[in-house]
Amino acid sequence: MFNLNFFKNIGVPLYLFVYLIFPYSAITETLKVDFIRNLENSLNKRDLEFIRKNFRNDDNQNVPKQFSKIVNDFPDSKWKIKKLKSNIPDKEILRIKVSGKKIVHGEMHILESDFDYIFSLLNGKIDKGTIKNLFTTVRNDNKKIDISFKIPDKVLTGSKYDIDIILNKPLEEVIIAGAIKSHQVNSLFEQEILLEPLASGGIFKMTRAPSKPGIQIWSGIIAHPNGMITFTKSIDIVDKI
Repeated sequence: MFNLNFFKNIGVPLYLFVYLIFPYSAITETLKVDFIRNLENSLNKRDLEFIRKNFRNDDNQNVPKQFSKIVNDFPDSKWKIKKLKSNIPDKEILRIKVSGKKIVHGEMHILESDFDYIFSLLNGKIDKGTIKNLFTTVRNDNKKIDISFKIPDKVLTGSKYDIDIILNKPLEEVIIAGAIKSHQVNSLFEQEILLEPLASGGIFKMTRAPSKPGIQIWSGIIAHPNGMITFTKSIDIVDKI
């Protein structure tokens, strides 16, 4: 039987990847392959000066600050960047993947994060960047937990939608714990979520989208006998699809 006393009255911090949601900015009038390669290399080499030079206004200070938080959490994090075809006028899109590992209390925690970075170019620098379609997990179960995340990328304003985090192999008499919580884009980095006993099948939630377009963020955690999984997912709230 899984002992839930360990989690009693513990607030689990979810700040690790909420900061990945915050708007950044973008790069040269024609987004060349060389630039993308240089940006990827600068992130992997922790070259903050390159980032400062290629982001406009306040972002040339804020982006390095947020990037440093990621590096502090996962010092060996690796970044991969790919340019996508954009159908949005005057916008560029980069597909970004971040991965990393770290040992905490003798356990290996693995980071996997994927998101699209949408931005404009102004005077050869990145401007007005936004992260969308973000999905991040941090897990220490060595992929032993067979889990599926069914969370939409995009929903209409005011509409009802389902969030399902499904354990594909229910644990029968074993109890798991978990919770899920919504956040706003400009919410504080450090947030807590209180674990509660769950049915062995996972987390199943019906919710309603905000009445105005924007980005809604969901963070949650599953505590399982084989380990823990923290996740963050962004949902694009739109007034038409």
